[in-house]
Amino acid sequence: MSKRERRVFTEEFKHEAVRLIETSGRTITQIADELGVGLSTLTRWKLIYRQADLLAGPHEDVNKELARLRKENEILRQEREILKRAATFFAKEGSPFSALARHAVIPT
Repeated sequence: MSKRERRVFTEEFKHEAVRLIETSGRTITQIADELGVGLSTLTRWKLIYRQADLLAGPHEDVNKELARLRKENEILRQEREILKRAATFFAKEGSPFSALARHAVIPT
């Protein structure tokens, strides 16, 4: 029995194969057969490129989510400040709500 020669694929070939998986609408098995690459090899390339893409840096959807969270954070800060002022107002002597305000826990 002769030993099988190991094939070497370029990074460009691997990248294009992964792009085909994601955009062609065909199954990974079909693409593996068409390219003459093993199914497990193609699956491994897909995982490697997906992981590399996630670690590459921020993406558009991440930037949108970050902007949304920053806006929400600012609104929450403003609400907290309003509650602090209200607690101070009601804590003044002579206010009918002063007893309630003295026992209120205000997060800082």
